[in-house]
Amino acid sequence: MDPASLSLPRERHDGILTITAFEGAITVRVLPDSEKAERAFMFDIVFQTRHPRLQGVPKPPEHFHPFQEEYMTVLEGTLVVEVDGVEHALKPGDAEFAVRRGANHRLYPPRRNEGPPAAQAAAEEDEVVRFLLSGEQTPNPFKLDLVFFENWYAYQELLVVHQARLDVFRLLSMFDAGDSYLTLPWWVPFRSTVSQAVGVVGGRWIGGLLGYQPFYKEWTTEWDLACEKMETSIFQRRFSDRKKAS
Repeated sequence: MDPASLSLPRERHDGILTITAFEGAITVRVLPDSEKAERAFMFDIVFQTRHPRLQGVPKPPEHFHPFQEEYMTVLEGTLVVEVDGVEHALKPGDAEFAVRRGANHRLYPPRRNEGPPAAQAAAEEDEVVRFLLSGEQTPNPFKLDLVFFENWYAYQELLVVHQARLDVFRLLSMFDAGDSYLTLPWWVPFRSTVSQAVGVVGGRWIGGLLGYQPFYKEWTTEWDLACEKMETSIFQRRFSDRKKAS
């Protein structure tokens, strides 16, 4: 993978950064930190549900965040948030929805013939899903924030749009850097502990030794911050090159 071959479109309007992914199917406006000071980030996200790039795309993998709660508020359309196997169809006017630390979850636009009746009806009617996404602040350097999401969206772009081959070590490395760990089958003993150990050992330690870095300058707006994060790990600090920030 050559990250220099891909850079998601970014624009600034009135000081607000807008990132476009999946050839326009997803846009993310990065709202100022002052919106909610206790949050690590605040995004205004739009899914164009009829866009060809979102047709037939599988659901995102189930995962959990051990150090951060995640929050969603729907502004337009319907958003499905699946938590521990239960699907919740969120609509405008609903209270902010919180996904607690450690809860297995994923979110996506409504899908036809799937989920609760409200979501199935929305899949036929909604063309746009717009929602606010934010995450709890944490002192943990590897967390959900703009640095993680920029790199994760870029990697998804490679997989979905450019048909790149999924690399497990890269996936583990990126997820671990974003306080995210894959949900293992229910029958795995101590599955959350095992998943987090696999993410740290496989993604951060082994992945770092093999040359897998969680962040790339070509994909990152705040490269100095990305370097600061990677410098906290002896396995990843060699990927920090602050000269690239200039």
